[in-house]
Amino acid sequence: MPSPTPSLPPVLASLDLLQISLSGPVLHLRLNRADKRNAINDTLIAQLHTAFVNLPEEVRAVVISGEGAHFCAGLDLSELSERSAAEGVLHSRAWHAAFEQIQFGRVPVVCVLHGAVIGGGLELAAATHVRVAERSAFYGLPEGQRGLFVGGGGSARIPRLIGVARMTDMMLTGRVLDAQEGHDAGLAQYLVEPGEGLARAMALAQKIASNAPLSNFSVMQALPRIADQSQSDGLFTESLMAAIAQADDQAKQRMRDFLDGKAGKVGKT
Repeated sequence: MPSPTPSLPPVLASLDLLQISLSGPVLHLRLNRADKRNAINDTLIAQLHTAFVNLPEEVRAVVISGEGAHFCAGLDLSELSERSAAEGVLHSRAWHAAFEQIQFGRVPVVCVLHGAVIGGGLELAAATHVRVAERSAFYGLPEGQRGLFVGGGGSARIPRLIGVARMTDMMLTGRVLDAQEGHDAGLAQYLVEPGEGLARAMALAQKIASNAPLSNFSVMQALPRIADQSQSDGLFTESLMAAIAQADDQAKQRMRDFLDGKAGKVGKT
């Protein structure tokens, strides 16, 4: 394992199941259990939670990737123990707490998907904001074949990406989607060739990090909540967020720069 980046706070440098590095305003967090296909055990879920509640102040975006040939093969079944119903609820809620910090934390999160994106790995990916998939990626929800049910927030997040019917099919039949099918279904916004995912994700994260922080925060926090509201409530929430965002000093300066011809116009990148 490479030595931790010197500028990382000690609490992040101590997380042994994650490789963490800083590149300007972008923090790269790599799942570091390649021998287990980056399957998530209790320690890894706790370390993910710890990482996202202790992001350095200068971080403006995060990239998540997986070490080795796979992004994440889901729950580490080799460490699964028999639990009571109460213990099962607490275990699921620990995953919810970690992924809540990813989706509704301080900064946007981009993830790189390659190889297995299975079960809890897909739940993790669904909690991020921008997903870049390499053509090696494949997606599955095998819980139905294992006598289980998703417990990491997948039932709330994945249908919002691909619809209830498609998720039902994947869970009932064990259907696996390849990278193209997953992209077409909405599991990833970008599809790139093998080995190109991290570079694309870092470029996107750098671009996101250059936005006004309050604007990024508004997009992360407001859009999913507006989608859950009635149209009238959503429109009112939109008005509030628009007013707050445009009143920010950075927003005002950016608008002045645009009107003065100092900012680039919209174009395809």
